[in-house]
Amino acid sequence: MATQISTLGEFGLIKHLTKDFQAQQASTQKAIGDDAAVLNFGNKRTLVTTDLLLEGIHFNLEYVPLKHLGYKAAVVNFSDIYAMNGKPTQITVSLGISQRFSVEDMEQLYAGIKLACERYGVDLVGGDTCASMTGLTISITCLGEAYDSDIVYRNGAQVNDLICVTGNLGTAYMGLQLLERERIVMNTDENATPAFEGREYLLERQLKPEARKDIIEQLHKAGIKPTAMMDISDGLSSELKHICSQSGVGCAIYEDKLPIDYQAAALAEEMNLNIVTCALNGGEDYELLFTCKLDDYEKLVPIEDVYLIGHITKVEHGLNIVGRNGEELPLQAQGWNAFDAQ
Repeated sequence: MATQISTLGEFGLIKHLTKDFQAQQASTQKAIGDDAAVLNFGNKRTLVTTDLLLEGIHFNLEYVPLKHLGYKAAVVNFSDIYAMNGKPTQITVSLGISQRFSVEDMEQLYAGIKLACERYGVDLVGGDTCASMTGLTISITCLGEAYDSDIVYRNGAQVNDLICVTGNLGTAYMGLQLLERERIVMNTDENATPAFEGREYLLERQLKPEARKDIIEQLHKAGIKPTAMMDISDGLSSELKHICSQSGVGCAIYEDKLPIDYQAAALAEEMNLNIVTCALNGGEDYELLFTCKLDDYEKLVPIEDVYLIGHITKVEHGLNIVGRNGEELPLQAQGWNAFDAQ
C-alpha cells in the first residue's frame, strides 16, 4: 500500500528522501537540515537557500497584489540567510507562468522583487521561466555569505541558554485570517466593502513581511553570537521543536512572555480564536528565534524588539509551556505543513 506524503509531513519527507545522500565535495560544509546550506570556498562561507511558492497553496491572488508577492517571495529567502547569522548577497528567480498572466502582471511581480533587492542590498543574477498549466509558481534561490566563526546553526542550544524571539508572534496568521474572512464576504455580497480599517498592521505583516537584518546587525554590534537560531516561518512551536531536537535539549517557555500585538489579540477575540495558540502555531512571522548564553543577558537587554520568552532545559524534561497560573503543559508543534493543507 502506498504511503501518503501527509503522514511524513514536509520535513519528514525531506529527511526520508535525502537520508542516503552523502556529501562528496570537500566544499560541502553543511548540507540539508538547517535554514541554509553552507559551502566552503575559502575565507568566507557561501550560504544557499531556496524557497518554492505555489498559487493556491502559499498565496491567493484574489487578495495578494503581485508587487507585494514579489517582495515577500524575495524577503522570505533573505530571512533564511539572516537566520544563519549571514548576509544575503544574490538571488535567482524562476517562474512557472500560466496564460492568464500578462507582461504587465510580471512587471508588477518583478517591481516587488526589485524593491526588496534594493532595500536589502541583494543582486538578482539569474533565473528561468516556463509555461505553467496550474497558475503561478515562484522559485527563488538565495546566496549569502558569512565567516565560518559567525555562522549559527540549529544544533548549538545548551542547557540554561536563554530563549529569545524578535518582534511579535501570530500577527501574520491573524492578517491571513482577516484577508480570508473578507474574501468570503466579498464573494457572497457584491455590495460589501472590506473591513480593514484599524488593522493595517496585520495586513502588512501577512502581505509584506520584513527580514530581521536590523536584529542581526544589533547582535553583532553587542558582541552576541546566538548558540542556535532559526527564522519563524512555520510557527514558534515547530521551530522550537527543530532546535531542541537537533540540539538534544528540552525547553520551557512562558505564556505571559510571548510578544503579542494588540491588533492581533483584538481580532482573535472577535473571531473566537485563542491568540496564544495563534502565536505558538501561526506561520509566516519571519521573526528570529534564537538561544544565547546566560552570560549575554546584560548585553541583550538594551536591544530593542528582542524578547526573552524562556530557557533551555535538559532533554528529559521535554518541551513545555508554563501558563499564566504556573501550570506546565507539553508544547505541541502544530505549525504549517504544506502537505496537510492539500
